[in-house]
Formats: sequence, C-alpha cells, structure tokens
Amino acid sequence: MPMLRNEPMSKHTSWRLGGPVDTYFRPESLDALKDFLSEVDTSVPVYFTGLGSNLLVRDGGIRGVVINPNKALAAVDRLDDTHVEAGAGVACTVLARRCATWGLGPSDFFAGIPGTVGGALKMNAGAFGGETWDSVTEVVTIDRHAMVRTRPKLDFEIDYRHVEVPGEEWFISARFEFQQGDEHSLKRVKALMQERQQKQPLGLPSCGSVFRNPPGGFAAQLIEAAELKGYRIGGAMVSDKHANFIINTGDATAADVERLIEHVRDVVAERHGVELDLEVHIVGESL
Repeated sequence: MPMLRNEPMSKHTSWRLGGPVDTYFRPESLDALKDFLSEVDTSVPVYFTGLGSNLLVRDGGIRGVVINPNKALAAVDRLDDTHVEAGAGVACTVLARRCATWGLGPSDFFAGIPGTVGGALKMNAGAFGGETWDSVTEVVTIDRHAMVRTRPKLDFEIDYRHVEVPGEEWFISARFEFQQGDEHSLKRVKALMQERQQKQPLGLPSCGSVFRNPPGGFAAQLIEAAELKGYRIGGAMVSDKHANFIINTGDATAADVERLIEHVRDVVAERHGVELDLEVHIVGESL
C-alpha cells in the first residue's frame, strides 16, 4: 500500500524503533510524489526517509507525514563517459557497485554508507576517506509545493556531515562526475564491504555511526577509551565491536537509546574534555 495511517516507524528504521507516524507514504513514481505533496497542507510537517539509517524516531511517534521515495527514485544512469545520475532512493551500496562495473570513481567509498543517495546528500555522508559531495556537480530537488528545481553545487553550504539546503526542499537525484580507471573495480568495492563487515556490527539493529568524529580524532576511540563498550541502558547497548554504534539488543525503546546517547556524551566530555556532536537525527515525540 502506498499510503498508511498510524504506521509504526519501527518497521521502517534500521534501529527497529519508533512510534507511529500519522501518515506514511511510499509513492510509485515522481509524478505520484508531486501530486501528493501538492495536496499536503503546508502546516503539516513533512519528513523524507530512505532506508531508515541515521534516524532515531522517539517512542511517541511523528505528527505529520513521512515520505519514503525509494521506489519512485530508484534509477541509476550513466550519462556519458564520466557522469552518472542517481535517484535519491538508490542505496549507496548499489551506486558503488554500478559505478564499479563502469570503471568510474572514486565511488567505492559509497559501499561504506548504510543509506540512500538522498540521505547521503543531506548529511554529506562519507566513508573510507571519501565524501558524497566531492563528486556532485548538481542536484534535483522538490519543495513543499511540488516544484522541481535543478540546482548547482554552489547553491549549498557543504561541511563535514552537514549540508545547508535552501528553504524546505528535498533531494530527488544527483549528478556525479567521476574518473575512469582500472582501479575503480568491483574487487575494490567488495574489499571495502568486507572490511566494513569485520569492523562494524552489521547483523544487529543500529543506525550506523551515532556521533560525528571530532576534529583530529575518532568518536569510537574516545568512547572505547572511556570504557563504555558494552554499556547498557535497558535494551540499548554500546557495541562491543565498534564503540560508535549503539545496538538494539532486542527490547530497546527509543528512550533507552536516547538516554544512552546522553550518557556516552557526558562520560566522554568528563573523561576527555570533548563534546561529541550527533551524526544521527532524532525526531518525533516522547511518550
């Protein structure tokens, strides 16, 4: 069903957590998305989500609309020798593999991002030394009134794990410029995915990295040095495999996770004098 009422967000987040959203909409096409947005009252909050990683929805849920455009915006096309266009709903791992088959890069780092192109654009996601906006030339966006725009990279303020988007707009697609080379191969993508598997608790519900790396350091190292690996609050636990991951051991609530996040920040600040900034986005209402 493309539209659901009082839909539990626990079904749509990688943490498997979150209360209900008033309306959950999964458009079949860009035209369906435009038609839907044009009918939503401008006073109603609208959120876009992809694979539900990098997102904590509180237990009280979301008053408003959540749109998942993964099906509608799932195309990846090679435009010419060096340019690729990818829809916002494309999984980053899919983009990495597709570019590798074309011998285009550097794009292999996308294999380390557990989300979609839209989410990666929103936060300038990165992995293995690469960042999303390094190769972006322009993007296509849609606003509350269903107006579609093509914007150059210069329209955005881009920083580490943060992008300022003009007004209330969401990403539809992005065009990337890569280079051709034998080093940009599926073998390289598979090696990075294997490295990620070895270092991260991928088989357990998490959001990916919880905190941004502070300047000149790594959040995981600070958390581990503060002896917080394995620390639990309720069903939420700091991963004993990668300290910048908080996992849902099976019966966690969003409140458990949020309390654990605050505990980790407090302890790291006390032990190391470093204030960790969140990479995960927290939305919704508490119970």
